[in-house]
Amino acid sequence: MLEARCAYVIIIMAVYWCTEVMPLAVTSLMPVVFFPLLGVQTSKKVCLQYLNNTNMLFFGGLIVAISVEQWNLHKRIALRVLLILGVKPALLMLGFMAVTAFLSMWISNTATTAMMVPIVQAVLDQLDSTENDVTLVEQASGQTNTVIELEEKITSESTAVHVVSNEQVTDDPKSSEEKKMRKRICKGMTLCVCYAASIGGTATLTGTGPNVVLKGQMNQLYPNNNDVVNFASWFGFAFPNMVLMLVLAWLWLQCSFMGLNFKKSWGFGTEKTAKEKAAYSVLKAEMKKLGPMSYAEFNILLLFVLLVLLWFSRNPGFVKGWAARLFPGGEKYITDSVPAVFIALLLFILPAHKPKCKAWNPSMSDPEQTEEDKKKPFLSAPLLDWNVVQRKMPWSIVLLLGGGFALADASANSGLSAWMGHQMTPLGSIPPWSIATVIALITAVITECTSNVATATLFLPIFSSLAESIKIHPLYIMLPATLSASFAFMLPVATPPNAIVFSYGHIHVLDMVKAGIVMNMIAVCCVTLAINTWGRPMFELDTFPAWANSTRNQ
Repeated sequence: MLEARCAYVIIIMAVYWCTEVMPLAVTSLMPVVFFPLLGVQTSKKVCLQYLNNTNMLFFGGLIVAISVEQWNLHKRIALRVLLILGVKPALLMLGFMAVTAFLSMWISNTATTAMMVPIVQAVLDQLDSTENDVTLVEQASGQTNTVIELEEKITSESTAVHVVSNEQVTDDPKSSEEKKMRKRICKGMTLCVCYAASIGGTATLTGTGPNVVLKGQMNQLYPNNNDVVNFASWFGFAFPNMVLMLVLAWLWLQCSFMGLNFKKSWGFGTEKTAKEKAAYSVLKAEMKKLGPMSYAEFNILLLFVLLVLLWFSRNPGFVKGWAARLFPGGEKYITDSVPAVFIALLLFILPAHKPKCKAWNPSMSDPEQTEEDKKKPFLSAPLLDWNVVQRKMPWSIVLLLGGGFALADASANSGLSAWMGHQMTPLGSIPPWSIATVIALITAVITECTSNVATATLFLPIFSSLAESIKIHPLYIMLPATLSASFAFMLPVATPPNAIVFSYGHIHVLDMVKAGIVMNMIAVCCVTLAINTWGRPMFELDTFPAWANSTRNQ
């Protein structure tokens, strides 16, 4: 009876999430009301899921990301990398993709895309205006040369020649071909940003919502899982997959929008054209606007690097991490959320400007110092202000994650997960690799229509039950599903980065669908390869773990 009540609430929420009749975050609050009323779970247990350990990890990571955005550090990194890589068409696209993917590993995909697309647009506008200037000059000189040559032969026909030459310019097939090529380059350059943002987010545990959902569901469904999914283990598995996908996506976009002309695209043995010089000058001008690196930016960069190091070295696996070495029994008490919140706290303590040393003796103070300078406090405002966090924090995602964790916990405790697992036992005759591939495909298709977090939240508990029923490692099915939830490449409404790029008007829905179908196929193939090669030894996917078995038998 409890299973049916729990299933009823989950079905209602699934319909609401897919149709968005209410905001996603509001729908996520339904378990707080309906689980206690229907006797599925106590209110106390349900409410605890909304700000659990995994949500605190995500919350701390978001605060660090907001500080990076606040001080424009992400823009400085982006421009610096683009200036280093160069402005040849192929390298420019690779630069945009590499920078976007790297930034979306640490800050939200939406913020990364919103920052990168204006830079891409500025470069494309400069390329267009430069090309138009060059074309006008070439046309003018071409017409003059034609007139001079013909005047030498027949002076009386000079007027007719002008008319002919003008007609040739307007109907020139070469110029129309160049316009088409420019349009294709614009489409490729803008599409590459939203695709790279979605791909880059998969590389880190806090990079995108579905990854955090997996971490939370694993802790919820398998409390004795020995912290199998942590920041270091996820990065070791997902980062190589991200690099492979990024390279294949770049080659596909090159092939479909620019053509694989290595001499033209890469510029082997050629000098910089006027367009390339113009693009380089735009990037340089944007960099100049930022000015020299500030004290606040330097501090945030140091804190960011420290956070990544703390995450990686907490429990590396092959050696004892700092959690076990510095604190007795620390590996049991300390999780990835501890360093995330620690760095977040420092952001509200450390000053944004260098502390000013004041003389103790007023007579020895600097005579050039004004009264206003003397009144200024010793320490400036902190690196981050809470009002900024309140304004920029995506609270809806935090609630959405909490609602998902409440559903997973209720389905496990009510017996719904065990019942579903029993129904799926006949699937044990199908090879595991084919099940994982089909699940990746299904998830990639569904995530085109629904939120990626909602997709992961709804399907991961089902897939864990499936894995238990056919006695394969839960991660063998849950990892492909989690990654595929981020592969929304086909529609503008599928994910915010797609919508941002679409709003600039360079691409049509059909362009995105055509490119996105192949991107989905590339993504599913890469995930299948990853889970069946380096994923196997990393997570010991060939064995059915004791912690999964004991959970099922409870």
